[in-house]
Amino acid sequence: MGRTALIENVSAMLQDAGFRVSDRCAIRPKSFDVAARRGEELVLLKVLGNVDAFDAETGEEMRRLGEHLSATPMVVGMRTRDEELKPEVVYFRHGVPALHPDTAYDLFIEEVPPLIYAAPGGLYVNIDGDLLSQVREGRDWSLGKLASELGVSRRTVSKYEDGMNASIDVAVQLEDMFDRPFTSPMNVMEGAEEVHDAEPTPDPPEAHPSDKHVVGVLTRAGFTVHPTVRAPFKAVSEDEERNGREGATVLMGHSTFTRSAEKRARIMSSLSEVTRTRSVYFTEEEEKRDSVEGTALVSCEELAETDDPEAVRELLRERAAEPGEA
Repeated sequence: MGRTALIENVSAMLQDAGFRVSDRCAIRPKSFDVAARRGEELVLLKVLGNVDAFDAETGEEMRRLGEHLSATPMVVGMRTRDEELKPEVVYFRHGVPALHPDTAYDLFIEEVPPLIYAAPGGLYVNIDGDLLSQVREGRDWSLGKLASELGVSRRTVSKYEDGMNASIDVAVQLEDMFDRPFTSPMNVMEGAEEVHDAEPTPDPPEAHPSDKHVVGVLTRAGFTVHPTVRAPFKAVSEDEERNGREGATVLMGHSTFTRSAEKRARIMSSLSEVTRTRSVYFTEEEEKRDSVEGTALVSCEELAETDDPEAVRELLRERAAEPGEA
């Protein structure tokens, strides 16, 4: 299956699961392909045939965007260079969960989260250590007794009870011994951080030199600006609440307003509807229109002439659609 068809299939699956799905980010560079929301759940999805194509820089950006937009970054793919991805297993690429489409179907349509994850050395599961300790003591077994039955050290059993995850073989042995499961599902919508070493979110990149004057004006207006490298927008800007007005998050674009830039502005509008943000595109020349499908158009000349920070904020509020509105 080609990548375009795979993206369409994943988008259709999300819609069937009750998600509102953005337009495809059919522009370059792009760190993700679509955004999807269901209630308070927001997912940023990268869809790939081969998940090994997901590089470190893209993973870092998706994790930063996940923090700025309160979203879960996720990869859906079919294979690695060496093998097909296994259904019901979560893989990780640069700190981002990666799922086979069948696993994504179970998660989003059936609402059955996966139990198994891949890590160096094999496949593992999350063990409920408190339950294991309770059941072991209820049978009046010592740590040493259980360790002997499992063929592991006493220290290893102690670590299981303290929350260390176990191989599938150990989980099956435990279930057979005590006639009950001890595995707990992974919270993939929180990044499945409970089953892998969470890497710190990398520092944001510097703004591109051509964008620094726009970033400076927004910063003086009270926005916290987070530049991007591969997103369909140049930055995510966070606007704190002021003077009784609720703050908002703004997706920002900036360039000469070419046909390609207009296409980017339309995609930003779609993303804003799903992510519940505003979007604004700063142009290097005057535009006759005030907006493109909800993305505000503001010329850099207008921006430079507006010294009052509150006036800048009011200009964006007037031209950009309200968060989540078309």
